[in-house]
Amino acid sequence: MRILFVGDIVGSPGRRIVHDHLADIIAQQKVDLAIVNCENAASGFGVTPRLADDLFASGAEVLSGGNHIWDRKEIFDYLPHQPRLLRPANFPPGAPGSGLYIGTSRDGVGYAVLNLQGRTFMTPLDCPFRAAERELARVPPEVKVILVDMHAETTSEKQAMGWFLDGKVSAVVGTHTHVATADAHVLPKGTAFITDVGMTGPHDSIIGMGKEGIIERFLNGLPARFEVAEGDVQMHAVRIDVDESSGHARSIEPLVFRAE
Repeated sequence: MRILFVGDIVGSPGRRIVHDHLADIIAQQKVDLAIVNCENAASGFGVTPRLADDLFASGAEVLSGGNHIWDRKEIFDYLPHQPRLLRPANFPPGAPGSGLYIGTSRDGVGYAVLNLQGRTFMTPLDCPFRAAERELARVPPEVKVILVDMHAETTSEKQAMGWFLDGKVSAVVGTHTHVATADAHVLPKGTAFITDVGMTGPHDSIIGMGKEGIIERFLNGLPARFEVAEGDVQMHAVRIDVDESSGHARSIEPLVFRAE
């Protein structure tokens, strides 16, 4: 089974490259399952029901989130009715939606996607490691292909999750920092890992935002309005090949696609 995971979409530039190219990439790369992190899709902060529907129509089977998933109030009513849009599973009980989706790929293979959020330098939540154990216990034993989106700030917490779940899931991919790392590999027990996939959006920027406002904030410490940048739009993703019978990854490869 071949999985394509697309890193954090940032604003309209990120949405456009997904809209224009994702379906072709799925066909060219012979992808069986496409997963997209969408938590920054709406002007860099959150996602709306309309934008989520557009991303599904572009070819994404599952959308994962993170700490910005709540930034648009209209998503609160949408989440409980769209199980393929995930928020981190370790939010406290009562939060709308779910952090786990169990489905079937277009060629009939069962799979699961789990979304978690780190706690280091982020909003304190329930333990993502214990949440992973709890949620994975809900996955039927016949479902072997499992991907985890670990949305976290620090490399150490994401790497710890990779080692914690090695051999228990097919892949642990890191999101949130918007800067791709050069450590994609398969861990000893068969779990594909990368600390951060990178972002899908304008790379002539500071993590997707216009450079001037962010630099000014670092200089004077005052609040500043952040606007999504426009230049050098790229889609950062990873392609993961998984043995369907065991759920173990054969390979993980970072991919970069540029807007024409």
